[in-house]
Amino acid sequence: MTGFDMTGARHDERVRLLIDQADIAAAVHRYAEGLDHGDAEVLTSALTEDAVVDLSAATARIGFEFPALRPRDVVVDTLIAAVGPLDTSHSITNLRITVHGDIATARCYAMAQHFPPGEGSRPDKTRHALMMNRYTAELVRCPDLWRIARLTIDNAWFEGDPTVLLQAS
Repeated sequence: MTGFDMTGARHDERVRLLIDQADIAAAVHRYAEGLDHGDAEVLTSALTEDAVVDLSAATARIGFEFPALRPRDVVVDTLIAAVGPLDTSHSITNLRITVHGDIATARCYAMAQHFPPGEGSRPDKTRHALMMNRYTAELVRCPDLWRIARLTIDNAWFEGDPTVLLQAS
């Protein structure tokens, strides 16, 4: 009977880990979806109240100075104003998640394509900013779902015109 209990316990732990990993991936995807749809509510759902989003390394590589954003209201207001109006798509890949109780780390790539507002689906418009970024997200388990407490973004490579990222203003 002990062997069965051990197997059952290990099985339950693995199932819990798989559920946590899916929920953590969902938090990262909510972050990207909020940006792509200019949806403040979805973006808010991905972040803790005291969240920090640090884009400084990524933006420095393309010639901009951009301070770390905190807390969540500042993150959401700033990113929705800056990215929301653009025609964007963020694709999250190579997601690796480590869970330790109620905290987790997620590392992934985010390929982000940006076009000036209204130009993303026009084949005659080729001015764009394509970024391959590395995300490192520190997440916490909240009562309702996993949320990002800190997101650090670095740039692996860039193609295009960085001033497209300034088109929203």
